[in-house]
Amino acid sequence: MKKLALTAALTSLILMTGCSTIFNEKTQTVNVTASNGKSIKGVVDGTPFQTPGAVSVLRTKNPKIFNVEAEGCAKQTTVDSAIDVKFFGNIITGGVLGSTTDYSTDKMWKYADNVTIVCTQ
Repeated sequence: MKKLALTAALTSLILMTGCSTIFNEKTQTVNVTASNGKSIKGVVDGTPFQTPGAVSVLRTKNPKIFNVEAEGCAKQTTVDSAIDVKFFGNIITGGVLGSTTDYSTDKMWKYADNVTIVCTQ
């Protein structure tokens, strides 16, 4: 009887957690480059970055705006979020509870792994 109760409890815990919540961090590392190959500095969500390089961004549904002040480069580059494919696996295995967990933690969102700042020079 104790084994059955323990198995039921563990199964419930597994089904109530989301796949994206388990496999994704709150942040995502994004590689940032400039189209001209030069080193430029910028800011995204208050976090500084330098190209070529990587910056950690918080996963949310909202787009990320990469701001730079380099002459000849786009002042803002917007990157939209998309639903991470892990979320769809969770709908199949975790159902409503698991997908709700992913949605409420914002870990279901993903940004492009690589962002290029467009520069003319």
